[in-house]
Amino acid sequence: MTADNIRRREFVGGLAAMSVAAKIPGARGQSSSNGEMPYRTLGKTGVKVSAIGLGGFHLGQSHLEEPDAIKIFHSAIDRGINFSDNSWDYNQGISEKRVGKALKNGYRDKVFVMTKFDGRTKGSALKQLDESLQRLEVDHVDLWQFHENIRLEDPDRFFAEGGAVEAMLEAKKAGKIRFMGFTGHKDPSVHLRMLEMADKHNFTFDTAQMPLNVMDAHFRSFGKEVVPVLVKKQIAVLGMKSMGDKNILKAKVVTPLECLQYALSLPTSVVITGIDSMPILAQAFEAAKT
Repeated sequence: MTADNIRRREFVGGLAAMSVAAKIPGARGQSSSNGEMPYRTLGKTGVKVSAIGLGGFHLGQSHLEEPDAIKIFHSAIDRGINFSDNSWDYNQGISEKRVGKALKNGYRDKVFVMTKFDGRTKGSALKQLDESLQRLEVDHVDLWQFHENIRLEDPDRFFAEGGAVEAMLEAKKAGKIRFMGFTGHKDPSVHLRMLEMADKHNFTFDTAQMPLNVMDAHFRSFGKEVVPVLVKKQIAVLGMKSMGDKNILKAKVVTPLECLQYALSLPTSVVITGIDSMPILAQAFEAAKT
């Protein structure tokens, strides 16, 4: 065994021990499985979702032809993934349009559809929601998330008079959305500020999405600072960027499979990952099974 392999194993072993130590009893809720894909409870919603979520950004990239994107989507759902990630701004709407086509012929009934919005005001957010519904060709989404909560003022803008919170409440009352969440990938303090503001306004989020990977613990850690708060509040933890946009892989210290396994070992309801080929899809299922 080479010195590099020994260092890699020691590194991964240490991370595994750290993740176990950080776990909170009962954090994931009751789990189930269809054989290939385990399912976890989405926070206090009670909804069962696949441990792996199908990232929407990759499905709309130009190097992937639309028929191939739809084929990947259908293969993922047929094998047990039921969580579909997306956003109003992914690839100028192409991601949502492709998923909309993939949801036809009975697939909508099999999929928990999530999308996100960038609007910071009630009007802009509702406009984006209507555009998302049109592209996805659905009358409602299961989860709608306030996207890129990355600046310290974002939570204040969200809860301000005429802010996006009013759009969420109106959309839910109208039956256009079922659950509400927010995302962010810069600083855990902004997530904590959002949760603090929610408490102040007696508002309850169902989900929160953030980067969770093997390097997170070393700098501004969402895993250390935000995840325990979410678990206590029974807000579903949605993990993303398990490979740090491939930057972690460049160090050749961990493999893609180990990156996914690490994120899945945390109290996550879903780990969202980009999939743009059948081999990458197979890798996601391998991570979930192991």
